[in-house]
Amino acid sequence: MTQAIQARRGIITPEMVKVAEKERLDVEFIRQGVTAGNIVILRNNQRGNVEPVGVGKGLRTKVNASIGTSPEHFDMDGEMHKLEVAVKAGADTIMELSSGGDINAVRKMTLARTKLPVGTVPIYQAAIEATDNLGGVVNMNADQMFAVIERHAADGADFMALHCAINHDVIERLRNQPRVTDVVSRGGAFLTGWMLHNQKENPLYEQFDRILEIALKYDVTLSVGDAIRPGAIADSLDRAQVQGLILVGELVKRALDAGVQVMVEGPGHVPADQIQATILLQKQLCHKVPYFILGNLVTDIAPGYDHITSAIGGTIAAIAGADYICYVTPAEHLRLPTAEDVHEGVIAARIATHAADLVKGAKGAWEWDLEMSKARKALDWDKQISLAIDPEKARRYRAESNSDTTKACSMCGDFCAMKVVSQYLGTKTSDC
Repeated sequence: MTQAIQARRGIITPEMVKVAEKERLDVEFIRQGVTAGNIVILRNNQRGNVEPVGVGKGLRTKVNASIGTSPEHFDMDGEMHKLEVAVKAGADTIMELSSGGDINAVRKMTLARTKLPVGTVPIYQAAIEATDNLGGVVNMNADQMFAVIERHAADGADFMALHCAINHDVIERLRNQPRVTDVVSRGGAFLTGWMLHNQKENPLYEQFDRILEIALKYDVTLSVGDAIRPGAIADSLDRAQVQGLILVGELVKRALDAGVQVMVEGPGHVPADQIQATILLQKQLCHKVPYFILGNLVTDIAPGYDHITSAIGGTIAAIAGADYICYVTPAEHLRLPTAEDVHEGVIAARIATHAADLVKGAKGAWEWDLEMSKARKALDWDKQISLAIDPEKARRYRAESNSDTTKACSMCGDFCAMKVVSQYLGTKTSDC
């Protein structure tokens, strides 16, 4: 039975208990959230080594880090190093998105090497195999697509992004309101090409019940992929995007009715003034299930700094109700990210989500900031570094300041505001 079916029967599972302990919440709150569908627990029933993670209403906003090979660059050791970097930097989940080399081996290695929930996008592998074996993406058939989906589930993928919410009606709206960047979702592009070439409906939409059967068997959380998401600020909230979201809502209802855990993926490029409207529209149309977004990137002009553009949007989105943020690295739009890019992306996304969690009242968020403020008042550098979201960077900057012999930092020295005012207010700073 899935977590959703057990929750509806009043059963409290070990996974619910673990999530409640991590979130510092009552387990009944978790069970009720899973029952309602506004909380999902990421854990495939085939994975014995996974630590379940809860995503959704009332929980800390989660961060995903994506890794994976490309057709131009296959380096399994390099991707496993990125995995280690992402885990160390504090990612909550991993998405394994390989599209080059031995894709099966990379996925299985990733699942074996981490206790974090792992997500995949099966259509990538289906398309690559069709290209290699059949001469092109458009030559694959529905059975081959579903075979890859089940392969990923059987291997232990805890959640899967599936581009079910694109059909000929959505494509027609795209034709009638052209975009600057057309279709930027790789999975959405594969399926759009397949549909137009074969003059057939999207099998993932038309045969959605087959997906539900697989999800029920393995308790895989469905992440209904945003196949028609805008890839430019100018394309945000157009008719194709909204039509796709309407389809998502219909599919979400079918998943909920079947007892399948489900969340929704959201767009990347959204101007700041449209983020709240985008979140509210999704929540209203999609039965308030958890919302998983890329970014949001609030401007298109910052290649090399898109971890910053996405962090700005990520905070606004999470405050508005997004539950789960996929990181964006400085390499976005430019190249495959390095391990350093992965680290920077995770940290930027964690800053964004924590800033939102302060507003949302997530357990422990306010206390963390308060402890840091107290350590700053006390000029307790060791405590400040231990509380930092990136302790290694904080420690390195402190060491480079040549301030080891003074309580204050090298910017203020003896004129440190904390130090000066403490002398007259009678408050104390640390001697360390």
